[in-house]
Amino acid sequence: MKTLYWFTRDLRLHDNAALLAASKSDLLLCVFVVDPRWFAPGPMQTRTMGGHRWRFLWQSLMALERSLRPLGQRLHIAFGEPETVLPELARDYHVDRIIRSRQPGTREARQWQRLKDTVPIPVFQQFETLSLFTENALPMALADLPDTFSQFRKQVEAAGARHSDRLRIRTLTALPPPPGFLEDNRGDCPAIPEPHHPLAFTGGEPAGLGRLNQFLYTDHGIARYKETRNALDDWNASSKLSPWLANGCLSVREVAESIAAYETAHTRNESTYWLWFELLWREYFHWYALKHGARLFLRDGVQRKRRQATFYGHRFKAWCEGNTEYPIINAAMNQLRETGYMSNRARQLAASCFVNELELDWRFGAAWFEEQLIDYDVASNYGNWQYLAGVGADPRGLRQFNLEKQARQYDPVGTFVDRWGGEARQPVGLHTVDAADWPLT
Repeated sequence: MKTLYWFTRDLRLHDNAALLAASKSDLLLCVFVVDPRWFAPGPMQTRTMGGHRWRFLWQSLMALERSLRPLGQRLHIAFGEPETVLPELARDYHVDRIIRSRQPGTREARQWQRLKDTVPIPVFQQFETLSLFTENALPMALADLPDTFSQFRKQVEAAGARHSDRLRIRTLTALPPPPGFLEDNRGDCPAIPEPHHPLAFTGGEPAGLGRLNQFLYTDHGIARYKETRNALDDWNASSKLSPWLANGCLSVREVAESIAAYETAHTRNESTYWLWFELLWREYFHWYALKHGARLFLRDGVQRKRRQATFYGHRFKAWCEGNTEYPIINAAMNQLRETGYMSNRARQLAASCFVNELELDWRFGAAWFEEQLIDYDVASNYGNWQYLAGVGADPRGLRQFNLEKQARQYDPVGTFVDRWGGEARQPVGLHTVDAADWPLT
């Protein structure tokens, strides 16, 4: 049997059920498709893939290729639209089966269906490698997924599912050979931009596993995680595992089982539980996206509550460029632009400012995060934005933070604002009007 394995957000050899299934073949073609549409301007004034994301992804692909080589494999990196590239490869190599990991996004679902409609082969298989649980292992049917995270968490923990049905797949040590060698067109991919700021993140499976071990066993950061996790700018205050989880360089099951091993060997406390708690939030949004589909991207959200559909260009630009009236927001947005990362607390404040103070359509903010964040995950990003905008999983509705109070609490002496240039020289006010737009008739 000849198998085409489509790597997506599963760029690893450890705990990869989809790759394990693909390995049961006579010949195996490993493919990653870089879609040119990722780099083109979209309807929300943004691109899908910004420079920081692209750099981290490319590093991850190179690390994966280095891991595949000793197993007699190579990574075929194609630059083109998957709906065109994959059928051509399937035809050229006479494949019998196409396998990938199941994706929560609607765009990804459409691509998979288009592939099934286009390629006349008998077997298409998807495996759940991005989540803690398989759909069958959830304590409820997907259609009955609770409307709030708290209800979901209680059902999961009542079912005793914290350490059950998460048997990790062994790290593969052998793979069947490729069906031949075809020079790919990776050279057509966009250039990798040089960073403007020293980066702490390096893409790839070895780096992700290394960070997990460092946070747990070298720094023992997990033992005080609940107390430090809200820090705005401290490397060891939080796990920083999200970029590797988002790109599939690190398995979420590996993280969960590593937490359990740490608790057995060292200590079990509120902080070790809280890291599991955050993984469960990620899990909830994964299934939330699969359940609600396209409603994850609509202005009125899953709750169908009407929200702002306005677009004030000057406000959006000021927010993106860190040039608002709010120093803590400016600092966070500058950090994001320069590094591709910001803390969870900073993301909540930036989103609250965007929706409440700037009165903008939350989808534009979500799209900017999609372009910039190296740990962009479609389910978590859009799920969290809906949550804060009051159209998603938050039962309390629209959530607004007092930005001055938050600054006093989390940046009391202004260290974060100073480091990231939060004091705008000429902040853009809410009611700035271009002279060309006045008077109105």
